[in-house]
Amino acid sequence: MTRQWTLRESVTVHASAEAVYAALGDLQNLARWSPECIAIRRLGGGPVAEGTRFLGFNRKGLFLWFTDCRVTTARAAQEFAFRVSTFGLPVATWGYLVEPEGPGAVRVTEYWEDLRTGRGSRLTELLGRVFTGTRPTDRAAVNSAGMRATLARLRDAVEAAHPA
Repeated sequence: MTRQWTLRESVTVHASAEAVYAALGDLQNLARWSPECIAIRRLGGGPVAEGTRFLGFNRKGLFLWFTDCRVTTARAAQEFAFRVSTFGLPVATWGYLVEPEGPGAVRVTEYWEDLRTGRGSRLTELLGRVFTGTRPTDRAAVNSAGMRATLARLRDAVEAAHPA
């Protein structure tokens, strides 16, 4: 099986870009919407901005693990992204693009890039397999299903909170 290093999934949300971005910027929502993330612990105070750190606590079946995350992009109503690492080793970048799609609607694209390359990548891949139970070659398929679920939950939550 060929390894996939990047992935994108999209959904149309019938709400404003500002409403979608506000929901994405509330880090606790990531744990509400994601099938793997079960909790978020923010490190530090103030508004969520580039540089904000948080821990993600994740579960898949019997497997439990945590990740260290740092917000890398926080452009209001446009893009929100964060970099994930474990034990100081890069794992992935996750992000959301919010783009106008028509009157009263936006297209939200969730993207993922596997950063387990170069120096330390074999250790990071091993840690990923041990803690998550997922082989590196299977990660994109697992993430694709998770991204579709996450985006559907985001859409449903934002549309319920901001009816057209």
